Amino acid sequence: MDFDEIRNAHDETRRAWEANARAWDECMTDAGNDFVNVLCWPALERLLVVRVGQRVLDIACGNGLLSLRLANLGAEVVGFDFSANLIELARQRTAPDAAITYHVLDATEGSALENALGGRPFDAALCNMALFDIADIDPLFATLPKLLKPGGIFVFSLTHPAFNNASAVHVAEELDVSGEIRTVYSVKVGRYMTPYQARGLAIRGQPQVQVYFERPLEYYLNRGFRNNFVLDGFEERAFPPNHPQGHPLGWGGKFSEIPPVLVARMRLPELGVK
Repeated sequence: MDFDEIRNAHDETRRAWEANARAWDECMTDAGNDFVNVLCWPALERLLVVRVGQRVLDIACGNGLLSLRLANLGAEVVGFDFSANLIELARQRTAPDAAITYHVLDATEGSALENALGGRPFDAALCNMALFDIADIDPLFATLPKLLKPGGIFVFSLTHPAFNNASAVHVAEELDVSGEIRTVYSVKVGRYMTPYQARGLAIRGQPQVQVYFERPLEYYLNRGFRNNFVLDGFEERAFPPNHPQGHPLGWGGKFSEIPPVLVARMRLPELGVK
């Protein structure tokens, strides 16, 4: 995409999240859904290894769902989002004495991030299920090394680019397996390698469709590698076989062999280490 296309898509994305903020907050509350509680949070918590007193940056924090969990682990949390409506809802959900500060900031504006957040460095940064909502992730990846301590980590989760992108279709087929008729569940994917935009719903019934920026996994990892990060933690997350299906062909136990989410940890070198 050229500059104008990126800005137009970015502006459309912001308008959608402003319009959908209330519906998102009412759906997620501070409890989360199955994607958060079964797939994302257990892996995020393992890879972050939060210790009391650490400073953690919650990127695209939304309604503060994970900021609250990080603070409950003893972290000093700074959360930001480009949606003023979501940040207002996050503040409403957060007790006045919580160790959380929220900002309305745009992840595509590296200089603004550095100016607002570049005082005391962070031990870790988190971005949960949001990088694919950001029109241009290059400024964020370039700015993070300036915000993190030497040896600091960046942990992010994604809808799995290979199996859970906008081209993916869930399929149920009857197959004869050694003389036994079984229903086999699979995912058919029509696009993966070339980045593209698609429009869809994060939650059923939201007021406005939103833009998804679909990219292959190498796109994300290479942004980290170019900015001195190394990959040192990685999990692909699938629902267990006994997990209920919210919808007949929705993500659940029937697709237990296919991960709809991945979680990665990238780390900066320690001071003096190249």
